[in-house]
Amino acid sequence: MEWSREDRYRRIEEVSEEELNRLKEKVDNCHYRQKFHIQPKTGLLNDPNGFSYFNGEYHLFYQWFPLGPVHGVKYWYHLSSKDLVNWKDCGIALEPDRYFDSHGVFSGTGLVKDDKLHLFYTGNTRDKDWIRHPYQCLAIMDKDGQIKKMDKPIIDRQPDGYTDNFRDPKVFKNKDKYYCLIGAETKEHQGTVVYYESDDVLSWKFRGEIITKFKGNSGFMWECPDYFEFEDKGVLMFSPQGIEPDGDKYLNIFQSGYLVGDKINFEDGVFNHTEFTELDRGFDFYAPQTMEDENGRRLLIGWFGLPGVDCVTDENGWAHCLTIPRELKLKGDKLLQLPVEELKRFRKEKREMSFKLKDEEMTLDNFNETTYEIICDFDNFSGEKIGLKLRTGKDEETVFYYDLEDKKLVLDRSKSGKLCTEEYGVVRKCAMDCKRLKLQIFVDTSSIEIFVNDGEEVFTSRIFTKQDSNGISFFVNGSTNLKANIWNI
Repeated sequence: MEWSREDRYRRIEEVSEEELNRLKEKVDNCHYRQKFHIQPKTGLLNDPNGFSYFNGEYHLFYQWFPLGPVHGVKYWYHLSSKDLVNWKDCGIALEPDRYFDSHGVFSGTGLVKDDKLHLFYTGNTRDKDWIRHPYQCLAIMDKDGQIKKMDKPIIDRQPDGYTDNFRDPKVFKNKDKYYCLIGAETKEHQGTVVYYESDDVLSWKFRGEIITKFKGNSGFMWECPDYFEFEDKGVLMFSPQGIEPDGDKYLNIFQSGYLVGDKINFEDGVFNHTEFTELDRGFDFYAPQTMEDENGRRLLIGWFGLPGVDCVTDENGWAHCLTIPRELKLKGDKLLQLPVEELKRFRKEKREMSFKLKDEEMTLDNFNETTYEIICDFDNFSGEKIGLKLRTGKDEETVFYYDLEDKKLVLDRSKSGKLCTEEYGVVRKCAMDCKRLKLQIFVDTSSIEIFVNDGEEVFTSRIFTKQDSNGISFFVNGSTNLKANIWNI
């Protein structure tokens, strides 16, 4: 189906209940629907927004176009949870119903202040010539869940020198001031992050750019900026668009990554940092957002998808989901990502096994699960490759292995069922030199999330195999000791 501009900017309020029910039935009958990931009822989900802890609950919003698997007029959809496992459907939170967000409620963040959750977002508008005018806006949610938008934007135009790619406010408090980071594109088509300062989150003063050394092959637009600190270090996270591939790096259409360095000096915006590092080595990860919870943990959720590319489920009337929640830790200048402890509540029946393998592939007997968690420990290994195959079936397999000779982790989804982004390749790799290999993998109906050596690397990918492709096998070209635990979910 070709989506016209008129189709993309229809509002859900204009659509009959009969049409919505037909779409929902189409979506519900899709056998790629996930079991334990957040996904849209219908239509397209993208960036996680407003991730926060407020009034004894986690709150999470996401951008949503309800009427089909395309980027159209966006709403914010709201979920809440007491445990990061069971999510309550709170319905639409923000609609595109004001002059400053008439063509979409775009991404932003949440901040608890004065016993209220402040939701900052970009209002997307278009004039009669279809020229974009972005506004930075604020809505406030009380403890009863009632949300009220401010009557006017808090920042009503981008400063001189920047294009209309100016969005995704991240607001936080640092010492006695509030700061707002915004992703931007300069008139010279260089991606950057600008920042504002405020005493009260209502009146904002433009301070300039965050001054980094990440130049050259760094993209034309830096979306979804985020900043947080671990003890004496600062982390600037963002999603650059337009980076050219470089060896095994930057192979997806767009990337997400971070810079680690000294804490940002907000007096002059200077950030002294190490090199840019990709957050995820898989095929489907973008626009991550973090928050600090009541226990002081830094938590992350990402969009399990990418802009600008099709999705296999488009034909079924929906697209994309969110990643499982992850806890971030900093080890030296490296961010580690670990599944949050609460996800252990998903675990049901357990299967334990221990093997010594030598130049062989071993298939598990009587395994026929679609959704599960597996933890594998490979130890005392030698040879060429060690790894496993997931969701195996007739002519289908998803292969992950460690190449001992090249010292690289490899994910191969060339035989992972239906594909739709082959132009960006079917293999992802990254360097790793290790003497022990621990894999923690979450497998859902149409996805895998692979955490390597307690989050030193992560591979996040959608896979669209047949319903009966449920086998698991372990293989080695050489020898290894292997212990594995598998829990049904």
